[in-house]
Amino acid sequence: METKIAVFKGEDVRRTIYNHEWWFSIIDIIEVLTGSNRARKYWGDLKKKLIDEGYFEVSEKIGQLKLQATDGKMRNTDCANTETLFRIIQTIPSPKAEPFKRWLAKVGYERVKEIDDPELATKRTRALYKAKGYSDDWIEKRMRGIAIREELTDEWKNRCAKEQKEYSILTAEISKAAFGVTPSQYKDLKGLNRENLRDHMNDLELIFSMLGEASTTEITRNRDAKRFPELKKAAKDGGNVAGIARKKLEEESGKKVVSKQNYLNEPEDKKLLDE
Repeated sequence: METKIAVFKGEDVRRTIYNHEWWFSIIDIIEVLTGSNRARKYWGDLKKKLIDEGYFEVSEKIGQLKLQATDGKMRNTDCANTETLFRIIQTIPSPKAEPFKRWLAKVGYERVKEIDDPELATKRTRALYKAKGYSDDWIEKRMRGIAIREELTDEWKNRCAKEQKEYSILTAEISKAAFGVTPSQYKDLKGLNRENLRDHMNDLELIFSMLGEASTTEITRNRDAKRFPELKKAAKDGGNVAGIARKKLEEESGKKVVSKQNYLNEPEDKKLLDE
């Protein structure tokens, strides 16, 4: 599963696709609605109350899905689909409840439309980046990077790589060879938490990311790599193609490619278009 971030009035809400629909982190939603810094305890008490009041179906429809935590690791998290969340939200006294319901109804339905017409997902992604203040040139690179990444992960999937855990290892191999740092170290360098690393890369960082992943795809196919050690070697070699090019550019330009700077300055880079 891949963790996506939706944003309600500047607050992050993690979500993932499960059974062809969005499932949202209940803890994140409670934080948004209550402002509580003890959202887990609030949810634990609320869940017990719902069961005590006879709403067993709510508890039964809550799933433990893996979402990316603040430390970058995938952890089991209580999640629910849109229908179940509406029932939970009704029990939380908050002035944000009604606007949040409208927001939830909208973002929950998006996936259904995108399954029928994948082009809608691309259009929406472009619109969100535009709303955040990214330039058209940057958006084109980012969208191309997304396509290259999807082609690579499809290749890994077809060669029986296990999603998430092995994908993370392979991605780290590419990053270390291309940039000299792992993705988690790169995020620390830029001072990021839950944010998507590539959304904070500048043009050159995006270009070398694409080169490393496109090279890995090409090497993987040509070698017909199948076992995980072979995939890992291809990832390292593909990243090294980008690493050699990066070092040559740094030598000629006298400037490092890996940057501590985010593409957009705060607070813009934490803002998404309010749904």
